Amino acid sequence: MAPIPTKREKRLVGTSLKMYFDLPSTLRYIDAVAQLSQNAEEANVDLFVIPDFVTVLPSKERLKDTSVMLGAQDTYSEDKGAFTGEVSPLTLSQAGVKIVEIGHAERRRLFGETDEDVTKKSAAIVRNGMIPLVCIGEKSKSNIASQAVGLAVDECKPQIMAALAQIPDEAEVVLAYEPVWAIGASEPAGADHVVAVTQSLRELVANRKGRTRILYGGSAGPGTFQRLKEGVDGLFLGRFAHDTNNLAKVIQEMNEP
Repeated sequence: MAPIPTKREKRLVGTSLKMYFDLPSTLRYIDAVAQLSQNAEEANVDLFVIPDFVTVLPSKERLKDTSVMLGAQDTYSEDKGAFTGEVSPLTLSQAGVKIVEIGHAERRRLFGETDEDVTKKSAAIVRNGMIPLVCIGEKSKSNIASQAVGLAVDECKPQIMAALAQIPDEAEVVLAYEPVWAIGASEPAGADHVVAVTQSLRELVANRKGRTRILYGGSAGPGTFQRLKEGVDGLFLGRFAHDTNNLAKVIQEMNEP
């Protein structure tokens, strides 16, 4: 396994609201996250939030005096053109978006997205000065620990290589790892599994010039980060973070050694 770096990356935490909230509740949530900006700064943690597309602009306004990074849930691979219903990465950048989520298992399962799509979208995001937040994870599951780690790495490697294929080596990237079989589960994947997999994935990107942070995404709660910190730089939270008191607890937990 890759050795734990003596100088760790700055920790990172955030959440995507998917399509759970309507417009008024989204903006109330953004206001609540804005109040956590100081907490994150004091904990030396980068904080991001990803609302729906409709509320990106009002969210930008509410976050303008904070250090919270505004995100988007997807993008198209072209900046302009006859692509009805798609969202331009150029427009997202102009709207104040800093980080863009791509490759989520839901996008792959429900909308047929492929590694090739992720390659093009990642390039578009970087081209427009934003950070790709690339969701990765294995579908296969084995009850034998050593086999499970190998399966995970084998399935995640092409996903990572696709995301990096057309971007400069110095570009910043965030990888959000979550086994597909663990999505929506009442408990996150086992800590030993996550740490072993993410340490192996870190080896794949160890020689990149650009900052590459690895998050664990999905079911999380109190203590999750401390159990995973030997492998990850932070968390990409799900519905647990819909209560911003929980988000505040995670930020504080990340401040601990």
